[in-house]
Amino acid sequence: MSINLTILGCHSATPRVNAHPTSQFLNINNRTFLIDCGEGTQVQLRKYKLPFSKIQCIFISHLHGDHYFGLIGLISTFMLHKRTQQLHIYGPKGIKEVILLQLKLSKTWINFGLYFHELTSKSSELIYEDEKVEVHTIPLKHRVYTNGYLFKEKEGLRKINMAKIIKNDEIETCDYRNLQLGKDFEKKDGSFLKNEELTLAPTPIKSYAFCSDTMYNESIVPIIKNCDLLYHETTFLKDKKELAKTTMHATAFEAGTIAKLAMVKKLIIGHFSSRYPNLNDFKQEAQEVFENTALAGAGKEFVV
Repeated sequence: MSINLTILGCHSATPRVNAHPTSQFLNINNRTFLIDCGEGTQVQLRKYKLPFSKIQCIFISHLHGDHYFGLIGLISTFMLHKRTQQLHIYGPKGIKEVILLQLKLSKTWINFGLYFHELTSKSSELIYEDEKVEVHTIPLKHRVYTNGYLFKEKEGLRKINMAKIIKNDEIETCDYRNLQLGKDFEKKDGSFLKNEELTLAPTPIKSYAFCSDTMYNESIVPIIKNCDLLYHETTFLKDKKELAKTTMHATAFEAGTIAKLAMVKKLIIGHFSSRYPNLNDFKQEAQEVFENTALAGAGKEFVV
């Protein structure tokens, strides 16, 4: 299992009893991330019994309340639970000021390393990288500076082809690591066995693209091309296409179009306006152009 995504909230604007604002819990290649942190996020984390103490990084798309108002509460809870692990927060310029001001005025002193990585670039950039995962921004078009995020596994080691290995007595277990790293094998007589003759390609990398509040924007297509899983906001149906443009949001049809153009494997839609009583209308509209579409919903889990 490479990607495990749990939706904590997927509705727009104000939280309601059964409609929670945007937040997602992502595990990719054994890295644990939180994406957006609307009001009540920590309650949702507890409700679905998710190990929120393992969250290493939080990625905030933009500074509208339904995407980050739960952040200060979560940070405070980490403090009360005596967290010692560092916490890294990625988000628009201003996220550090607003959080530190709240901590200062409430005289809340945290006992763990809290690091802010403020974003200003309007071009896609690599913002997080370790030996297993990398994260790139997806510049979006909204009323304020906004980014989506592309989470990608790094390519793993090549696989040992034992059917070929056993035919070569000179190859020992201690040679396997070099073969996994892609190196050719040098025989005693000085000749070489090509790596591709002894190994198999590594497991294909998996990727997840999160596209928060945005109007229809084809410029993101090259960034999210061929990703395994795409979340794209769909605040409106196409009956409100003009309102979507005015408020710089997207329709379900437009989200489906982006998924089709990017040739993604699966589309998840969310950020639904409360004006629509039947969410299946969103799914049906997106499926007019992209069949493999699923509705987001609190507690829903998506696995790649």
